Amino acid sequence: MTTLITGATGKTGLRVAHRLQALDRDVRAVTRHSTPRFDWHDQTTWSEAVDGCASAYLTFQPDLGLPGADEIIGAFAAQAVAAGCSRLVLLSGRGEDGAQRAEQAMTASGAEWTILRSAFFLQNFTEGAFADELAAGSLSMVEHTVAEPFVDAADIADVAVAVLLDKEYVGRVLELTGPQLLTFEEAAHAIGGPAVAYQPVPTEDYIAVLTAAGLPAADAAGLAYLFEEVLDGRNAYVTGDVESVLGRAARSIDDLDRGEQS
Repeated sequence: MTTLITGATGKTGLRVAHRLQALDRDVRAVTRHSTPRFDWHDQTTWSEAVDGCASAYLTFQPDLGLPGADEIIGAFAAQAVAAGCSRLVLLSGRGEDGAQRAEQAMTASGAEWTILRSAFFLQNFTEGAFADELAAGSLSMVEHTVAEPFVDAADIADVAVAVLLDKEYVGRVLELTGPQLLTFEEAAHAIGGPAVAYQPVPTEDYIAVLTAAGLPAADAAGLAYLFEEVLDGRNAYVTGDVESVLGRAARSIDDLDRGEQS
């Protein structure tokens, strides 16, 4: 009963793999550099990755909401189900129209599916997109005025493992948030310190920030406009889904998991 983990060195994939291994579950953790190699954009890598797996935890890079992700997810899910890997848990984004198209493509595959719609990760400030800039004392973000219920990647991993191991969650959509609403500025100061210089910038300027950080131009533009889209208040509420699955409250920013081994 091997479980496939895509994005296995990512913020949630690594944590899910470690938790399953701690439970003596057989895990196949794949990336573009693993053996077998897995690349969402190279369909020739899919069959070896799913061969012999009964379930999978799926994360898509750089974001499930970007154009074309739905076609890729739909094709992969159909191939996985045909190969016997029918239990699929997909990490998705809250309020993203493109991500919901990808969800629909997966659910149409015949898989035993669960969807985890996640708020922005707290670990984006410590391990991900914002980490280097924050460590240097500043944070740039698309101009917006709403707060976000940032969620800890450790909670996402705990939920993912729970739903992978319990068929009660087949056919369920779970919205995963932290327990409080925070602005990006509040989160940046809570994690990086009060001296962090927060810089809200127009979307076009934020594209330049992302490209300077090394993202391809198309991905940078897609992410910047995606941030602009979802930071309009549609996600400015917390849910109880983490607690309903785990039987405990979601972690607050004060309990941030800063270690990949947690």
